[in-house]
Amino acid sequence: MFAVVISGGKQYRVAKDDTLIVEKLAGEVGDIIEVGAVLMLGEEGKAPTVGAPTVEKAAVFGEVIDQSRADKVIIFKKQRRQNHRRKNGHRQEQTVLKIVEISPTGTKPKAAAKKAPAKKADDQVAAPAKAEATETKETAKKPAAKKPAAKKTAAKKKTEE
Repeated sequence: MFAVVISGGKQYRVAKDDTLIVEKLAGEVGDIIEVGAVLMLGEEGKAPTVGAPTVEKAAVFGEVIDQSRADKVIIFKKQRRQNHRRKNGHRQEQTVLKIVEISPTGTKPKAAAKKAPAKKADDQVAAPAKAEATETKETAKKPAAKKPAAKKTAAKKKTEE
């Protein structure tokens, strides 16, 4: 099964387990998010379902693999014979997705339900570790107090007698 989705003003043809680079979407690494509106659904050997403008209830879900920035694009402007040159650069933020499921009914994949409890377990393991770290900080020796600097005496003036 494949789908045509729109994200960031661009259309992408995706299938399950495809890796896709789109403009930045909200989500942390490992989150499962819904990818844009579905414009068309299709299967091998069957006529595709085309939406007007979107297919009702259909959804495409992807796992966020990475939140990064694209390669730098150089913008160079020049006005000839005027000694006028401007150089700027821009790096667009992007999200790398792995398509987990294409759902004609819009149901979320089961992998999303499994991910949520795993995060809670990690938090419970991290909490005792933080408590131990604070205990070690309290019992650590404090550095010795600094001694005051010795005072310099002024040089004696010679007097004529």
